[in-house]
Amino acid sequence: MTLTLALAGDTMLGRGVAARLIEDPSAPLLDPGLAETARSADLFLLNLECCVSERGAPIEEPGKPFFFRAPPLAAERLAELGVAAVALANNHVLDFGHDALADTLRHLDAAGIASAGAGLDRDAARAGTTLDTAEGRLRLVAFADHPASYAAEPGRPGIAFADLAGGAPEWLRAAAHPVDGERVLVLAHWGPNMVPAPVPHVRAAAAELASAGATLIAGHSAHVPHGSQGRVLFDLGDFVDDYAVDPWLRNDLSLLWLVELDADGPCRVEGVPVRLEYAFTRAADEAEAEELARLLAGRSAAVGSHVELVDGRLVFGSARPRRE
Repeated sequence: MTLTLALAGDTMLGRGVAARLIEDPSAPLLDPGLAETARSADLFLLNLECCVSERGAPIEEPGKPFFFRAPPLAAERLAELGVAAVALANNHVLDFGHDALADTLRHLDAAGIASAGAGLDRDAARAGTTLDTAEGRLRLVAFADHPASYAAEPGRPGIAFADLAGGAPEWLRAAAHPVDGERVLVLAHWGPNMVPAPVPHVRAAAAELASAGATLIAGHSAHVPHGSQGRVLFDLGDFVDDYAVDPWLRNDLSLLWLVELDADGPCRVEGVPVRLEYAFTRAADEAEAEELARLLAGRSAAVGSHVELVDGRLVFGSARPRRE
């Protein structure tokens, strides 16, 4: 059976987005058509690039310039959009300390949103979460390769941290391996910001996780979407934020990814082009979609794949026959 996933990358609901939500709790995060497309998938999943809390203070982290915290109502807004689960393994979920992380887990749970990649100790952070659908079971595993200071340890809250300098660690390869007919999605917060293609250690880790049996690997962190290759979506790009725009990389142009997934991996990968405005994301217009297609043509070529704009959507690689 084929499972349809809607995937979004870095979703930052702090700072300017938080201020807008506090001023107007009903302020939309997405335009209605885009929201409906996301809800139409079997599961809608994203990387939540902030904590959700009213507690804590910015941690003392030398050289760290940005700290992101969303108000509790942000969890409710995500639930209204149909978000089933979020990845929390990233470099911002612990920005306001351990209490804010605990609040994040609590607010998401109260909103009916599962999470993976962070927890009150190392085992909880690495555990992942399992989502049951009419089309089968999906296990979500999330990790980040930075920062090491946010790593969960026995008895200490934090993220599922994996140092990829020497390749994917054994615990991560084991977590990526499907059991009992499940499908496994690995959400990876890896590599540097603002680069147009995956760096070598990201490519190497992606290959290891695919070899370990992961059904799909989807990365984020670069703030711009990268090409896909086989079971790997190297970077999903950004989805909601208040960030400044790089005129060359165009981090305000991204995708809502739609992936048809069977037990052997993705049989179709496409994306709805989107334009990130300040604290709001809408479907891209024709000219914006064409510009994104131009950018992704080069980024796809960099990983040995291709993309084309078909009826307003970007279609990656070639479709594999669906498994009955």
